[in-house]
Amino acid sequence: MKVFRGFHHPDVATTCALTIGNFDGVHRGHQAMLALLRGEAQQRGVPSCVLTFEPHPRDYFAATLHKPDLAPARVGTLRDKLTDLANCGVDQTVVLPFDARLASLSPQAFIDDVLLCGLGAKYVLVGDDFRFGSKRAGDYAMLDAAGTAQGFDVARMNSYEVHGLRVSSSAVREALLQGRMADTARLLGRPYRISGHVVHGRKLGRELGFRTLNLRFAHWKPAASGIFVVLVHGLSPTPLAGVANLGVRPSLDPLDVNGGRVLLETHCLDWPEHLGTESAYGKIIRVELLHKLHDELKYEGLDALTAGITQDCQQARSYFATHRHHDHI
Repeated sequence: MKVFRGFHHPDVATTCALTIGNFDGVHRGHQAMLALLRGEAQQRGVPSCVLTFEPHPRDYFAATLHKPDLAPARVGTLRDKLTDLANCGVDQTVVLPFDARLASLSPQAFIDDVLLCGLGAKYVLVGDDFRFGSKRAGDYAMLDAAGTAQGFDVARMNSYEVHGLRVSSSAVREALLQGRMADTARLLGRPYRISGHVVHGRKLGRELGFRTLNLRFAHWKPAASGIFVVLVHGLSPTPLAGVANLGVRPSLDPLDVNGGRVLLETHCLDWPEHLGTESAYGKIIRVELLHKLHDELKYEGLDALTAGITQDCQQARSYFATHRHHDHI
């Protein structure tokens, strides 16, 4: 899959079958839409294209209005979104910066400047709640009328349901907030996962006897937080069982090396000897969050923190003892 920051690039396809959205989590509803898009693109002999936005439009308005509560919790990072879109067989993704200029475009200007002049859309597929343009003034009826007048096809996909539940990014966020990881996996069609490069941290875990693999979660407001039973992919031929903390580590100094940023800190229950103490840094790993043990806790002192981690590891081992390992691979 080709990825472009904006459409002013010589390698961006001059015509395409297009869908538009934030695609946070790339859940089963998104996957069904992308499968339909690929079929329509193939029939027309054009590449399939996803138009998405970074930052999320609601992040932009939360920042400009100084109302952080308007920002939605983020299911996945941009890296994971692009990986999931590629796994769905998308030919091209255009990541459009959401800024003041884009926010001010009228619906017709968005159609003219972005969909037609920028991306050469011959077919546009949207969800049943799609809105676009300044103040969300554009809707499906307006887009459909523009397609008839300006020579491109428009289609709408109705809600996707699993056991009567509408699959949406909001539903995934709610499941993650409540720690319902099995429900999250059903909505996503796979275990919830976070990937990235292993980065250096304070190395306190090493001092306490619990070496960790640290991934930065780029957004300040992750949909999930707490202590989780996990599987780590990318360091050995088979996944490694572990326990992980996703959050801001309230027991540590907020002025530490990671500056209070959101981290996913993963301790492998059985550390592979071939990795030694340093060779994991810089590697790209994928961590699947299978089961939530509890919310983040603030421990009074390192002894209490060590005891807490020890108990988490014991609970993780018990989880894997009662859930066959291959069920999660």
